[in-house]
Order: sequence, then C-alpha cells, then structure tokens
Amino acid sequence: MIRPIAIHLPQFHPIPENDRWWGNGFTEWTNVARAQPLFRGHYQPHMPSDLGFYDLRLEEARVAQADLARQYGIYGFCYYHYWFNGTRLLERPLDDMLRTGTPDFPFMLCWANENWSRRWDGNEKEVLMHQEYSEKDDEEHMSFLCSRFFSDKRYIRVDGKPFFAIYRPDLFPDIRRTIDTWRKTALRLGTGPLYLAYMQAFNFREDPGKLGFDAAIDFQPDFYSPVPTEGNALARWAYKFLGRRSVYVENQIRDYARYVDYMKRRPAPSYKWFPAVTPMWDNTARRKTGATIFRNSTPALYEDWLGSVLRTYKAPSPSENFIFINAWNEWAEGNHLEPCTKWGRAYLEATKRAVSHEG
Repeated sequence: MIRPIAIHLPQFHPIPENDRWWGNGFTEWTNVARAQPLFRGHYQPHMPSDLGFYDLRLEEARVAQADLARQYGIYGFCYYHYWFNGTRLLERPLDDMLRTGTPDFPFMLCWANENWSRRWDGNEKEVLMHQEYSEKDDEEHMSFLCSRFFSDKRYIRVDGKPFFAIYRPDLFPDIRRTIDTWRKTALRLGTGPLYLAYMQAFNFREDPGKLGFDAAIDFQPDFYSPVPTEGNALARWAYKFLGRRSVYVENQIRDYARYVDYMKRRPAPSYKWFPAVTPMWDNTARRKTGATIFRNSTPALYEDWLGSVLRTYKAPSPSENFIFINAWNEWAEGNHLEPCTKWGRAYLEATKRAVSHEG
C-alpha cells in the first residue's frame, strides 16, 4: 500500500516579520486575492471554497484540513519548516499542533533552507533572512528537532526512523558533514537512527547515497524538463523589434497535458527515490513577471498522471512506500488540492479514485 504525502505550506497566518517586510496583516492570501488573469482562459485568481480564507492559528482550520485530507486518501502532510540559525518563522501552526495534540494526523518536516528575499516584488538580491551553515548550528538544529518533533507519536517514520527532508542540499557548504553531524546528534540524544531524504529541485539530481541521504524525493513540477514553453511568434517579434510587452515573453507558459505525457514516460532513477506529482501550477500571484504557468490543467489529467505513478512505482520496501503530491495548499503558486471555486473538490475526488484503485 502506497502512502501519499501532501506538501503543506504553514504560511496562512500573520507574523511580525511579514508585517514589517510586506505590510500589516500580510499572509499568503494577500498575494492570492490580488492575482489577475494574463490572457484569455487564464485561471486566476485561485479562490478557496470549502475551507475559505482560513487562518492556521485556529485549531478548527488545522483540523478541517486534516479531516479533508484523510477523507480523500492522503496519508499525511509534509510541512515546510523554517529555521535560520535558531530563529524560526511561520512556526505557530506546528507548535500549536504539538501542544494540543490535534489534528491526530501523520506528519513530517521538510526544511525549506533557502534565504528569504524580496523576490515576490522582483528584488531577489535584497535578503530578508539569511541562511548560514555551521557544525554548531547543525547540532543545535537537530537537537531541537529531536526534542520537539521526532518524539511525537504522529511523526512519520521508516522502520522507526524519523523521516526528515531537505529542500535544497546544494546550498550547504558540506552536506555530507551536516548529515554526519545530524546522525551522530540523534544517536547521542537517544532518538536513534534518522531517515533523511532531499527534494530534487532546481535540477539537482545526485545519487542520494553518495551524499549521505537515504533517499531522494522527486519535486514537481520540474522546471528544467525539456517540455517546450508555449509562444506566440508575433508577440516575440513585437517584443524584439518594437519593445512591446507580452505574457509569452515575460513568463514561461507550458501545456499541462504535454508535461504529464512527458513525466509519465520519464524513467525512474536507479537509486532509492520517491515519485511526485503536481495537480497544477501557476505562480503569477507571487510574480509580476517571470511566472511559470501550466495551462489547461484539469482533474482528469492529474488523475491520469497520479494513477500512472501508482500503477508503475515499485516501492523500495514495505515501509519506504511514499509518493508526494505538491501541494496541499500552495495557493499563491496555483498549486493545491484544497477545494477552489472553479473545481470544487474535483482534485480531491481524483486523488481518492486513483489511490483507491491502487489499493
């Protein structure tokens, strides 16, 4: 039996840092609500339906998410975890989940270890929170995780080992040293062996074993895939010779059906690897220009892709039986299983049908 894990963004609540950087009351919903369609048939904005514009400081909102995920075949959530040398951001939903014991739903963490910058308004060089790496920080970070999260009975494990993921291993000065420090720290503290994996994002696809990881996780969408972007020859000519702006020049637009077809035919790597799918993608809510847009995404195409993965994937072992869905609630990236005003629960229903057929 495969265990589907949905990637979860705990951004939907105000924090002092975002108030300071983006204005009072800023949350991900701020970006979502102001999105506008860029061309005929462009699905924007993505507006929530069943769960509304929730606030993840509310226990009721977190419980409703878990209940909905469980109802439609999701085994657990993979929450993004933000750690900057002891400073945490967007931590309240996770801390409240630990404190209250609700929802009673399996979860794991993925350390989103990038710098925070002002890329949403185009100024990527202005760093808001800087990520620094050191052996001392590796020890303190793992000690924190062992004491707070890995001891929780809901935490997802592989043969008893807490499953912890890294988003960007390529940003570490020495990822092998970090992993070695983490494993030694967890053993010293009595947590025991760890199960470590990394997300294969930004075209980084190294053999996980050679880096010290137990496995790799496919990250979808793969922005470096050879699936061509759509274009308009006249628009490109006008931009080149007349300087006229065009959404086809300023953004990367791909057809979701062509992308799914390519991904279904792409061979799996020989090393230990967990596949992933994405229901849709469109991050124009976050980016004024330079967005990546998957046109013509539908629940039927998503179900076909997910079903294909479930039919063809061979889990490395009975306890290493995960696939990942990106994402549960990345609303500003037009990437969510949560119900919206256009599709209702159609993506959740597609997930349940695919998972039930696999079972």
